[in-house]
Amino acid sequence: MARITVERAHGLGKEAAREKADKLAAKLSSSYGLEPTWEGDTLKLKRSGVKGEVHVGEDSIRVDVELGMLMSAMSGTIKGEIEKALDKALA
Repeated sequence: MARITVERAHGLGKEAAREKADKLAAKLSSSYGLEPTWEGDTLKLKRSGVKGEVHVGEDSIRVDVELGMLMSAMSGTIKGEIEKALDKALA
């Protein structure tokens, strides 16, 4: 299993950051088939072989992802995609 963590600071405030997290989740959902559900300020994402969370704070967003055995081989690519999508969402 591979773990990926990506964190970015923002100055948007929590509500605007939640909206950005929703957009990020929509992109990840369409690209990777992840199912998003909100639990408080944490957006949980899952599908077979992948489990993740997007933690939305007042001044930062952190994405934590656990990849199953088959997806672990693509961890570098997936991390790069998450970084790019998160940077674009927060721009």
